[in-house]
Amino acid sequence: MTRYRTIAALFALSTTAIAVQTSPGLAFSSEAQQMCSGDAMRLCSSEIPDIHRITACMVRNKSQVSPGCRAVMDREHAAAAAARKREAAAQ
Repeated sequence: MTRYRTIAALFALSTTAIAVQTSPGLAFSSEAQQMCSGDAMRLCSSEIPDIHRITACMVRNKSQVSPGCRAVMDREHAAAAAARKREAAAQ
């Protein structure tokens, strides 16, 4: 069970990393962990424990993730894009 939790946490981290690729200050959300862990296990289990490979796998398979996970990914990606836009405007 502990191994499963560790794997689920890695998947959640990588899933959220997809959404916030250029915003390293943002941590993965509990919502992303809840909504995407199953998809990451189903689609990307062969990539364990490499977070970069898990992240790439989730991006490649975005069309196959559950609607809830896709919504989290899209929402967090939009927030990261808005933050990048604000940073660029401030420079």
